[in-house]
Amino acid sequence: MSAEHATPHLSTREYIELEERYGAHNYHPLDLVIERGEGVWVHDVEGRKYMDCLSAYSAVNQGHCHPRILETLREQAAKVTLTSRAFRNDQLPHLYKALRDISGLSRALPMNSGAEACETAIKLARKWGHTVKGIPEDRAEVIVFENNFHGRTISLISFSSEPRYRKGFGPFTPGFTVVPYDDVEALRRAITPNTCAVLMEPIQAEAGVLIPKDGYLKQVAALCRENKVLFMVDEIQTGLGRTGKMFAFQHEDVRPDAIVVGKALSGGFYPVSAVMADDEVMGVLQPGEHGSTYGGNPLGCAVARTALDVLRDEKLVERSATLGQAFLARLKTLQSPHIVEVRGRGMMVGIELDIPARPACEALMAEGMLCKETHDFVIRLTPPLVVTQEELDWAFERVKKVIEAL
Repeated sequence: MSAEHATPHLSTREYIELEERYGAHNYHPLDLVIERGEGVWVHDVEGRKYMDCLSAYSAVNQGHCHPRILETLREQAAKVTLTSRAFRNDQLPHLYKALRDISGLSRALPMNSGAEACETAIKLARKWGHTVKGIPEDRAEVIVFENNFHGRTISLISFSSEPRYRKGFGPFTPGFTVVPYDDVEALRRAITPNTCAVLMEPIQAEAGVLIPKDGYLKQVAALCRENKVLFMVDEIQTGLGRTGKMFAFQHEDVRPDAIVVGKALSGGFYPVSAVMADDEVMGVLQPGEHGSTYGGNPLGCAVARTALDVLRDEKLVERSATLGQAFLARLKTLQSPHIVEVRGRGMMVGIELDIPARPACEALMAEGMLCKETHDFVIRLTPPLVVTQEELDWAFERVKKVIEAL
């Protein structure tokens, strides 16, 4: 790096002051400044070491700076990084095949962010509703669920039930019906002849790791089939091994019409997302109707392919299932009058408190462990799937100390 572009080494306080002065104030991060990471561990600018139990909201399932993914990034960056979709590239077909292999759905459409992929799924559903189901143009309805989180674009916050995501951002996009989560009868009542799709998270991560009753996904899928409605699952946070299966919907015997993935699809190296669907759904798109300059770029595709290979070769999905089950069982032994519930699946755990969770997260940071509050009262624990039993034991002792001192 040339001298004029070298990053000066500042203190934590100086970095925070710069960020507060020049950045938008749309986040409320914990007050540490990370400069490097490896596996489940990160280091701040003061030289302190922390275990990362957030995984960038499940984007680094493969761990920080995984050497195989890093090598792929370097190799591909030296060849070609971006062609746009005006031309074909040699990496995209291989990613299509990899996504077909993990999903069973015949086609994929790569995008960049998870929010962009959710927008893509909604556009697909509406076009399918009009051209295949025969819904009058501009009348298609998508059913979504209370406490959902699919992103923060205008369309996605239009059906959010979280006031802080919506306040001041109207007018909103019409065409969405919001029903209670884990309530089959409410969904049944909401379906109309104009319903084109149901879009749901199989586990509501941002809402505090809310897990529906066993059989709920099966009932939702059956209702969709009965009414010729697309069953679309957002697996951006829950997919790619996080819950102990490749996808969270696989805990029940269902087959979605569309799957949305992102985050861990690139192991945290690069923004890559995708929508997967069969021919009947994906086939409604014609040239020029949808696209993204960076979507399907060769650098992103190469990185995503290796990120998926790492999940398979290192058996991270299986590790999530076995280590996560034991970790959850230990966390359920915690004793505190402030614990409302400890719930989870695989390596996705929420500890709900009856007091704000932020102070507990700050106390855990002081103990060398990083996690974040969600929906104010829930501590989310989602370490990288490369975590070892010894590291989980270490984490449990810190959680036990902080929770029992509340």
